[in-house]
Amino acid sequence: MKKIGVSLLTAFVGGAVAIGGYKIFENKQLEKMTFEDQQKVYFANNPGAEILSSTGNPDFTQAAAAVSPGVVHIKVTMSVRNSQRGGGSGSPFDMFEEFFGMPQQRRSQPRQAMASGSGVLVSPDGYIVTNNHVVEDADKIEVQLTDQRTLEAKVIGRDPDFDLALVKVNAKDLPFVKFGDSDNVRIGEWVLAVGYPLSLQSTVTAGIVSAKGRQIGILGDQGQGQGSPYGYGQPQESIARTAVESFIQTDAVINKGNSGGALVNAQGELIGINAAIASPTGVYAGYGFAIPVNLVKKIVNDFKKFGAVQRGYVGVNFREMDETARKELNVDDVNGLYVADLVKDGAAAAAGIKKGDIITKVEGNTIFSSSDLQERVARLSPGDKLRLTYKREGKEKEVTVTLKAQEAKKSAEEIENSKSATEIFNKLGASFTPANDAQKKKFGANSGVVITQVHRGGMFEYFGVEKGLIVTHVNGKPVNNVDDVESALAATKRNIVRITGVSEGGTVEFNFPVEY
Repeated sequence: MKKIGVSLLTAFVGGAVAIGGYKIFENKQLEKMTFEDQQKVYFANNPGAEILSSTGNPDFTQAAAAVSPGVVHIKVTMSVRNSQRGGGSGSPFDMFEEFFGMPQQRRSQPRQAMASGSGVLVSPDGYIVTNNHVVEDADKIEVQLTDQRTLEAKVIGRDPDFDLALVKVNAKDLPFVKFGDSDNVRIGEWVLAVGYPLSLQSTVTAGIVSAKGRQIGILGDQGQGQGSPYGYGQPQESIARTAVESFIQTDAVINKGNSGGALVNAQGELIGINAAIASPTGVYAGYGFAIPVNLVKKIVNDFKKFGAVQRGYVGVNFREMDETARKELNVDDVNGLYVADLVKDGAAAAAGIKKGDIITKVEGNTIFSSSDLQERVARLSPGDKLRLTYKREGKEKEVTVTLKAQEAKKSAEEIENSKSATEIFNKLGASFTPANDAQKKKFGANSGVVITQVHRGGMFEYFGVEKGLIVTHVNGKPVNNVDDVESALAATKRNIVRITGVSEGGTVEFNFPVEY
């Protein structure tokens, strides 16, 4: 009997050790996964979290209950600027930039102003997707969860060409919203908009999808005229438009404060990030626009892994075909993209595409507008392959294009007063990714993060710190990831941040003054 007891105890202890070891291994594997893969593992292990679509009369109670805890309130502190973007433009389209909760009294405040928007938790460890225009001017970012906790957030990455940003709070086991598939979104299907409009608490509204692939001319370089190039190529002699617009249009009520919030389907799956409204007054007038989640997935994973978007480019400047273009160019096609110019040594040129060709399909799908190609390319990275169909002299041909890289665009990042390590991190004006073993070995470093992006207006740009530098120490402490950088910044003394790094030129050190 005693032998049986000992055997059972041994089996129990062995099983516990095995399970514990597996959990440690599982957690390490999860950290290396994309957000989408992490969510697949979670929902595969928790099938009860799935939400069934309602039938008969619309019932969004389950979807609203599942999504609302994962949509957070973002509050930012920023410095008041004399110029107000968007004022007097006469455009009926407005980013929530002007309407995401900025108090009307902001002009009377000489130094600081408060604003608010929304964000969507996409992982249990605190990663939050929002709009770039919500956080781009922020000196301090605070996130209020639905349990009323308020946490300070740091910017992991952002890009104005997509109007997306990824921020992070230090917390665990947070509720998050399940990714859906925006390719499967159908015009006419019911959707919910979840956010924090008009300084209210979490609010859910319902509507339908009105259209897909909308371009409203609000991102990037606008107003260039129909004949200007909507390019994916590296702008050399001509100016190429690099902003990506392929919005999901909805009539669900969205308003000031919804910016960065969730657009979800009846199953409670995220299908878009709310970004803009069509309104002559700045309040709801019938239509809102959301960035499709299939594009969001790619961008936020790039932010997490690289600190900046890794974009692949076809290398063409083109003009959308329509009846006017057809007559001017004396061609038969009314759909597609007319190749107006090519980037020298670009991907399209290397694949044999020439000026005057008409790109008619991408991955076998007919191109009706530039957004059909624009969004598809934006989901890919340098080195990825893309199948294009084009017409030349009336004959249709198919070619596989290998996308090429372009140096990441610099984006605005301001320097203002702050005391916390997270705020100092944001003021540095840079994005980081861990240095790999080969990079460390090359310079004989035992630690390091690589600067992947230097934002305009930040300390790094001001003091000439360049992209590609390996930062080995911050305030004398070794750093290997963004959390190490922020932790080391907490040791800032005498209002000076010390940065030590290595490059081809040897070891360098910078001392940045931090004003309080």
